[in-house]
Formats: sequence, structure tokens, C-alpha cells
Amino acid sequence: MSGMGDDEEEYRGPVTLVFDGRPVEAEAFIAGHFDPLTGAYAWVGRVGPHPGVAAEYDAGNTAVLVRTPEGHEGAGRLTDRNVWGGHRLQGTGAPPFAVPVVDPAED
Repeated sequence: MSGMGDDEEEYRGPVTLVFDGRPVEAEAFIAGHFDPLTGAYAWVGRVGPHPGVAAEYDAGNTAVLVRTPEGHEGAGRLTDRNVWGGHRLQGTGAPPFAVPVVDPAED
């Protein structure tokens, strides 16, 4: 999706987007990687078209907690609507999907 390279992790599937306590079930594709320049994990993605997501975005609610069925969650925000009616999603920090655990002492 983003062309960030082989060190990128990905998730594709159902998500629960929580807007100020209001859950919306949707489909998403999310990819992320550790950014050594900022020292943080960055993730981006897209949420498929969904009337509940569009209503929250149109109301100005862009802060969102993204949860996957496996129990992972990450705080992010919705950005612009794409030409297919979905929305871009981005976050920094813990992603809403499993990532490999890296021990710097072993590197």
C-alpha cells in the first residue's frame, strides 16, 4: 500500500473504530513500520466506505481508537475521504495489529 519496504507489517480485515465511545464496525487495510528518525512506530491505512464512519468524519470526529478482533488497539485519526468513499487513517505508537517483538540487545 505505502511502498515503505520489506520492514513493513500489515493488517487487512475487520476493525472496530471507536469515536468518543461510539463503536463502528468497518473493514480496513493498515500498514506500519518503525521510523528510526522519530523513534516511533508509524502506521497508515484506509477504511472502506461506511455510512457510520462518514457520519463521524462529517461531524468533525476524526480522533479514533482502532481495534482488531485479536484485541490489539491503537489511537489514530481519520484524514481525508478518498475517491471510493472511504477514509485514510494514520497513527503513531502502538498499532492496532500484532508486530514482532524486537530485543535491541540481540541486534
